[in-house]
Amino acid sequence: MQHRVIVLGAGYTGAIAAGRLARRLRREDVAITLVNAEADFVERVRMHQLAAGQELPPRPLGAMFAGTGVTLKLARVTAVDADRRTVTVTGEQGTAEELPYDTLVYALGSGWHDQGVRGVAEHAHDIAGRPGALRLRARLAELTAGAPVVVVGGGLTGVEAATELAESRPDLDVALAVRGALGERFSPKGRRHLRAVCDRLGITVHEHTAVAAVAAGHVTTADGTTLPSAATVWTAGFAVHPIARATTLETGESGQIVVDRSMRSVSHPQVYAIGDAALAMGPGDKPLRMSCASGVPAAWQAADAIAARLGGRKVPVTSVRYYQQCVSLGRRDGLIQFVTADDRAVDRALTGRLAARYKEAICKGAAWGVAHPLLVPVRARGVVPRGERGPGRVAERSAERSADPVAGGAV
Repeated sequence: MQHRVIVLGAGYTGAIAAGRLARRLRREDVAITLVNAEADFVERVRMHQLAAGQELPPRPLGAMFAGTGVTLKLARVTAVDADRRTVTVTGEQGTAEELPYDTLVYALGSGWHDQGVRGVAEHAHDIAGRPGALRLRARLAELTAGAPVVVVGGGLTGVEAATELAESRPDLDVALAVRGALGERFSPKGRRHLRAVCDRLGITVHEHTAVAAVAAGHVTTADGTTLPSAATVWTAGFAVHPIARATTLETGESGQIVVDRSMRSVSHPQVYAIGDAALAMGPGDKPLRMSCASGVPAAWQAADAIAARLGGRKVPVTSVRYYQQCVSLGRRDGLIQFVTADDRAVDRALTGRLAARYKEAICKGAAWGVAHPLLVPVRARGVVPRGERGPGRVAERSAERSADPVAGGAV
């Protein structure tokens, strides 16, 4: 009987894990099902570009996984029963179905988080996914010259959104509201460059500004100041999919599934969590942040651990570490902030057109890795009977993988 592996979510991490498993395990031994609500792979790191009016090439998941042995199921996940080892999904026709699994890879990711701020859900736009980005795109198309746009959030997503919109629509009055200082996570060189770009693009930056409410035509800050806004873009935080918290899986305060270094649930050994859905510890015993930079290596780790355990071999564990924060500042400028293994900025930073090309190469490389799941250079192995799999010992390995590119997208 085939070992049933179900992967939930076909974002960067879920799609990469499914493809890697298909390459590492023999088809006659394993049945891999990839469940996703959309038929296309969404390049989430480009949603600010989509919102700004740019066209992104379609990437049908069916074409990506054709010939891999992965079965694509278009459905929305509505429940996970980790004790019974089943997943409940609702298909395109609204019919509910229960899918049993032997191993589950949970990669449902995250969406925008209103942080409990009044009016955000009703009046703000998000770019956490394709639907939100398209709604913002339609709204921006309605705006005339001089209309005010406020981007809330000074993280990487907010910075990318503000600069992309200001460059593509110089006729709009773009403002960026950040709770702390602009670019406070960057080195002095990185902060100087970011400020210079904002000045060049005409972006008004409101530093040390918390937004207390969002209305149809303005936002109100914590000190009572009103900022006019014909379109408010909310990037002030992300929240994980709520399904995991409703299960018996051990989760953290954020709702992320607590995992060990092999990305395996600490409470249910048949479940692996990757990407934004996982509460995994990185260098310095700090939780890995929600990002492509940590999510992609985590997907490699989970797939390799599953293949090793099913094959009765030692489990290789690679430390997930950071190298850089890659930020696009429009199409012609960028910032590559180099960081320590635990994600602290160092003095070195790459800026300007070269940084923009660097970031574009990172984005293309991540999408290429998803679109070519069978090009992982490894031989597929068989699955041994459960009683012969051994104790599943963990073998340490260095942080470098010669066969894998370094992920560094900014989300």
